[in-house]
Amino acid sequence: MGAESSYVPRYVDRALDLLLGELPAVMLTGPRGCGKTTTALRRATSVMRLDRPEEAGAFRAAPDAVLGAQPTPVLIDEWQAVPESMGAIKRAVDSGSDAGRFLITGSVRARLDPAGWPATGRVVPLAMSGLTVGEIERRVGAVEVIEQLFGDQDPTVVTLEQVFSLIDYVDHALRGGFPDAIGLGDFARAAWYDGYADQLVRHDVSDLAEVRSPSGLAALLRAVALNTAGMPTLATLAEAAGIDHRTARTYLDLLEDLRIIERIPAWTTNRLARMVKTPKYYLLDSGLAAHLAGDTRAGVLKSGDRLGRLIDTFVLAQIRPLLRLSTPTVTVHHLRDGNQTREIDLVLESASGQIVGIEIKAANTVDARDARHLAWLRDQIGAAFQRGVVLHTGSTTYPLGERLWAMPIAALWQGRSSRDG
Repeated sequence: MGAESSYVPRYVDRALDLLLGELPAVMLTGPRGCGKTTTALRRATSVMRLDRPEEAGAFRAAPDAVLGAQPTPVLIDEWQAVPESMGAIKRAVDSGSDAGRFLITGSVRARLDPAGWPATGRVVPLAMSGLTVGEIERRVGAVEVIEQLFGDQDPTVVTLEQVFSLIDYVDHALRGGFPDAIGLGDFARAAWYDGYADQLVRHDVSDLAEVRSPSGLAALLRAVALNTAGMPTLATLAEAAGIDHRTARTYLDLLEDLRIIERIPAWTTNRLARMVKTPKYYLLDSGLAAHLAGDTRAGVLKSGDRLGRLIDTFVLAQIRPLLRLSTPTVTVHHLRDGNQTREIDLVLESASGQIVGIEIKAANTVDARDARHLAWLRDQIGAAFQRGVVLHTGSTTYPLGERLWAMPIAALWQGRSSRDG
């Protein structure tokens, strides 16, 4: 009872249960420490931990026999420690079609593994991220916010039931979303992040590929953290890390595969000419980004650039898991024109081509001028533009113009609480 009551409901819970009700094998993906195993364990009858040498050794010796002996649903934890495990899962799925047999956690490395990915069509991935504020506050109704942004009904002019100050947002961003780090004090959290980064650079990446310069990889990760929510060139990142361009590109692929960084692609359309095509870089966790960049509450409050990057990274961390659970899926992009005069932080695109533009402002009040780039995009693409939103650190939702709205950042999670039923 105690373990059950202490579990923090995750946005992916409902999706995971639906998938396991119809599919034989589901893989939870996400960065190490985001809660994949905790979520999977609640649904598993048996567990195989392949990062334990004794269990990995037995599995390597007789993968089909060992897997077949496990009561289902079986959790195969850290599958990449024994890559041949995926072949055994494939064969087991091919031999029977019962739903909910296998839960898998670990890295998705199909594009990096020269042996290829044997489980296409057999194992369905489901992405997890770190904890969001909505999950911490048990506001599982927040999963509907993306559908509401794309819906035909306009937002309601309303003030938040729980007011957040700029400092509250900064503190949430500095804590990040790793369950083991959220409740720690500043000193202990910094030590935790140091250990996490060291484990990542010196051990986790080696599961995927040979890293000749761990120090270069660490420097590259810090360079991305310093540039989070920005568009540095590959040359800039490589120079900052002291490595060549080819090595930098390989290391960035590895970090993205481990779900530590994300490169948001530029949004393009034939209706707009001369748009920048450079991706926008993010660390997926704002707390890790802040730690690697040396950001503190006092420091970011004195620097508009650091504050903007931190809040931008934090907001995407709240939105990202919601996008993956939308039906149909919504993709995220950014937009900047070739003259560097117009920029939109996030461009959300539905499967049908509808667009929701999002600007993020670390300000308590915003006006129509803050939505001018959204208004420009609306006028350029017409009916495809569903809505533009300026997310701010104030407390009220209000209109800024035709299909343009100001909304508090906290409106992303102040939906129906799970305690409301």
